[in-house]
Amino acid sequence: MLHILDLNFQGIDHAIASFLIESSAGPILIETGPHSTFESMKAQLAKHGYRPEDVKHVLLTHIHFDHAGAAWAFAAHGAKIYLHPFGKIHMEDPTKLYNSAKMIYGDEMERLWGAMEKIPADQLYTPNHLEEVEIGDRIFSALHSPGHAKHHIAWQLDDILFTGDVAGVKIENGPVVPPCPPPDIHLEDWNQSLDILMERKAKALYLTHYGKVTAIGDHIHDLRNILNDWAHWVKDKWESGLNADEITPQFSTYTANQLKEFGVSEHGVKQYEAANPSWMSVAGLIRYWKKKAQ
Repeated sequence: MLHILDLNFQGIDHAIASFLIESSAGPILIETGPHSTFESMKAQLAKHGYRPEDVKHVLLTHIHFDHAGAAWAFAAHGAKIYLHPFGKIHMEDPTKLYNSAKMIYGDEMERLWGAMEKIPADQLYTPNHLEEVEIGDRIFSALHSPGHAKHHIAWQLDDILFTGDVAGVKIENGPVVPPCPPPDIHLEDWNQSLDILMERKAKALYLTHYGKVTAIGDHIHDLRNILNDWAHWVKDKWESGLNADEITPQFSTYTANQLKEFGVSEHGVKQYEAANPSWMSVAGLIRYWKKKAQ
């Protein structure tokens, strides 16, 4: 049995999901959300008869706060945390990760993301690409899938894929859009990772932002197109001499207008912005183009 848990991030529905999978080894979580949504997590688990201490296996797609920020809270109850090898050092000691984020978010850090504490190394498991992880009667395949982040894993269970951010953000009937935060955006790697997803012949994708997608071919095609569109829109502005502070408000207007062209409501625009802040994509894409120019 699979359940989508809405973590109600910042009071906004359908912005961040966690996925609860019931198994013979007890409940398994894919994604934890940030620690700021832990009370929502507890309420969502309770709807299905579970408490955080019942969860002994947590699979992370990557270590960004909106996906992994509360992993330590489950580890404190004895859970084993599964993640990409590149993310392990930051879960053992999140000081550098937290301080880097605090430089960006400042006084908003606690409100947005909450705390992040150390996880003992012996509770962290880092599967190789295509390695199978058996938990009770469930078998997950780890698909290393960089592009959004070098420490990204999409998890396959039977004929479904939990895609984290590599398959983009799509909320309800809105368009799919690519989250492009610094520092790891890499367009070529991202497209290769989308090839990996397509090769798996899955019947459904489950997006952390947000929910189930079944028209996979169309979804991936549209994601490639808008990723290319955003990347080159930012590149053109940057090469014209504008800096990030000047580009960001223009990009926010550009992307909001794209959403409205798809009929996304004002509330829908807020959902997309909560899941994928437009200013983050400007920063990430400028960093990408600067590296390409070196």
